[in-house]
Amino acid sequence: MAKIVIVGAGIGGIPMAFEMKESARKQDEVVVIADTPTFHFVPSNPWVAVNWRKPSDIKVELAPVFKKKKITFIQQKVTRFLPENNRVELANGEHVDYDYLIIATGPKLAFDEVPGLGPNGYTQSVCHVDHAGESGVFWSKFVEDPGPIVIGAVQGASCFGPAYEYLFIAESALRKRKIRDKVKMTYVTAEPYIGHLGLGGVGDTKGMLESELRNKHINWICNAKVDKIEDGMMYVTEVDDNGQEKKKHELPFKHSMMLPAFKGVDALLGIEKLVNPRGFVIVDEHQRNPTYKNVYSVGVCIAIPPLEQTPVPTGTPKTGYMIESMVTATAHNIRAQLDGKEPDHKGTWNALCLADFGDSGVAFLAMPQIPPRNVQWASRGRWVHWAKIAYEKYFMRKVRKGVSEPIYERLPLKAMGILRLKKKPPQ
Repeated sequence: MAKIVIVGAGIGGIPMAFEMKESARKQDEVVVIADTPTFHFVPSNPWVAVNWRKPSDIKVELAPVFKKKKITFIQQKVTRFLPENNRVELANGEHVDYDYLIIATGPKLAFDEVPGLGPNGYTQSVCHVDHAGESGVFWSKFVEDPGPIVIGAVQGASCFGPAYEYLFIAESALRKRKIRDKVKMTYVTAEPYIGHLGLGGVGDTKGMLESELRNKHINWICNAKVDKIEDGMMYVTEVDDNGQEKKKHELPFKHSMMLPAFKGVDALLGIEKLVNPRGFVIVDEHQRNPTYKNVYSVGVCIAIPPLEQTPVPTGTPKTGYMIESMVTATAHNIRAQLDGKEPDHKGTWNALCLADFGDSGVAFLAMPQIPPRNVQWASRGRWVHWAKIAYEKYFMRKVRKGVSEPIYERLPLKAMGILRLKKKPPQ
């Protein structure tokens, strides 16, 4: 019997638990440790922030789901990983030993790296459902007395999609209230150009997103370093392609949402050979740590070098289907080790993203996510908005049912090159 411990119950940890339970032997125990009693669907946070969803709409209670799947659930915060002892320490003073560990913690939100950034400063956030809920309360007051809006992503950010989504969703919400004419909107980003997305662009994302910004009368500043944020004022340094100061901006705002850079969670920081200097977990092509051979990691918490050096630092995003392929490869590789074999499955790291703009949207496909690519495609239209709604309902149902891959997910998985990994191993 092996004890397989998964730390984290988000977009990576939840499917990891379901797939690992299906891939493990009957005598193996799968344990999930998370510091929250609920799963929440992060891609819907921008809707929560303008009150198109309530926080409760995108949450699922974990305990009943895991009980049904015969997965052990421990609701505690992990305070330290001890890979040399095959152990994790918990906030209540207890510890959990493991035979295999899968780290799916997600990131720490590095609001502290920019003075005045974040919910404890002067800007809102859509990174967590609780932040989005607070933003929704703020939004209700804002629309009663609107003013300038500044939205974007600060230096070091790697997840730009939600910034664009929230920007256009907010713009759509203002139009529906017929108060768009009262709000000047500015998009501020560390990206070297609009539509870079930390990926060097995908297809014509640059042209499509610039067109959306122009059509909706939204100003933008790229190569932007946010120096500090004060109550109602953002101080930004715009640099040129060589990283030299080009212009200083003082941007007044009545509402702002800026995505932060990410780091590894505190429990990981400084663990030599497990994480890099930012606290992200080092993994090989099989999602396994090269030093600790029984430790795997999936999702936003893994270390991926930036795609390229940009004038203002940007990171590489870890998108949904990319995480899906990490999860599947990990489940199969741990099963291989349980059977006395070496891991041989690799994540495909393809990307299929749906970015909702409130009443339209942009979709893109990158195979693989990091160029050079075999396939890249981007499209926009009202269909993306409805596809994003459908995906939310589908994923939430999948979590509630406790399933990894129902039959009707096979077609898109095959298109993404993931289906080949889905063969279930013998028990």
